[in-house]
Amino acid sequence: MTSAPSYLFYQSRNPRPFLDRGEGIYLFDEDGKRYIDGSSGAMVSNIGHSNQRVLAKIKAQMDKATFGYRLHFRTHPSEDLAAKTVAMTPDGLDRVFFVSGGSEAVESAVKLARQYAITQGQGERYKVISRFPSYHGCTLGALDLTGYAPLREPFSPMMRGMPKIGAPATYLDRSNLSEEQLGLKYAELLRDRILEEGPQSVLAFVMEPVGGASTGALVAPDSYYGRVREICDEFGVLLIYDEVMTGAGRTGKFLAAEHWGITPDIVAMSKGFGAGYAPLGAIIAGARLVEPVLDAGGFQHGFTYAGNPLACSAGLAVLEEMEEQKLIENAARMGDVLMAELQTLMDQYPFIGDVRGKGLLTAFEFVADRTTMEPLNPKLNAYDRLVELAYARGLIIYSRRTRGGTAGDHFLVAPPLIITEDQVHELMAILRDALDAFAAEVGLPVGCAA
Repeated sequence: MTSAPSYLFYQSRNPRPFLDRGEGIYLFDEDGKRYIDGSSGAMVSNIGHSNQRVLAKIKAQMDKATFGYRLHFRTHPSEDLAAKTVAMTPDGLDRVFFVSGGSEAVESAVKLARQYAITQGQGERYKVISRFPSYHGCTLGALDLTGYAPLREPFSPMMRGMPKIGAPATYLDRSNLSEEQLGLKYAELLRDRILEEGPQSVLAFVMEPVGGASTGALVAPDSYYGRVREICDEFGVLLIYDEVMTGAGRTGKFLAAEHWGITPDIVAMSKGFGAGYAPLGAIIAGARLVEPVLDAGGFQHGFTYAGNPLACSAGLAVLEEMEEQKLIENAARMGDVLMAELQTLMDQYPFIGDVRGKGLLTAFEFVADRTTMEPLNPKLNAYDRLVELAYARGLIIYSRRTRGGTAGDHFLVAPPLIITEDQVHELMAILRDALDAFAAEVGLPVGCAA
């Protein structure tokens, strides 16, 4: 159908149809075509689309009040959601600050860390170490922590340039080390960088416990997580977990940190926290950080819509739905099914070099050579082309460049946590069809992988 001219602009000119409605894991355009939401949007729609119980609770709040500024009123939705969030997170994380999105959450986490350090007489601490590649947001503060060249480089003169260490991409590591040794090797990069920067100047280390868009569901060896916690404790560096993508059940636990028994000092959440029903995010921290900041005059930070009663009523309804429908448990079960299916792709497509992830945050990566893990020629634009071929067939997946944003191709498969086993198979059938089409288009081999 012919569309009227658009006055919007986003990241590209890729034409897209008008969305008509969503139902469960499916989206429908105005022509009636159905799409499997194989990436939950941008890893957002954790409980699926158009959940009527959630919508009813949002509408009930709309009938009472749609906005109450947090400095003027307490609201039951914000207090109840804060209490629910604390009850679902590890002990020691008992203070919540609401925001509207992931970039805001990361900015808030860093600002809380900084203000806490000042209350402790450690004003010289300001450096926040992060990893390369990584993604922590597009606001300037969060972007300075992000390790993804195309997003960051245009704005680099406007930022301080926070220190980076290598992400634990052990699947690319050709050293003859065990998994445990590899985890420790990459964790020690943090200790080395803290010493290089001067421990007295390092405020925090921020990491995605399971990689997001920039590393494609990267999971470090188990030994990595505990060692990083030890290193932060050794130098008094705050550990911030960016769980914007991994939180709210995506990996089969409420927080991905729970897989390794880690309690970060601060957690940033968004995306699945509001599950697409309202813009919502949060930071969760311990009273030991928050109370000194409040005692010193308050948290010098905030956003107009922080704690918005509509958004918080949506978030509370989402968490209740996750509990009642046991969606976190389903994410773990269906994650195993999906991972097994994705692993079989490596038998059929020699250009898939790695499959990884946890729960329903999974990814696969294209390579030119599995032995060397050399990426495909960037001129193929594989990361974009496969997405378009899948979209044309009614499957939405999410992609980025793997190697810092300039080369490599990975694809995130992260459907809503409500997905069933039959729907996983339905998703995979479309994905295989798209992979066949891509291989034929660029002349890549298909069949028994060597």
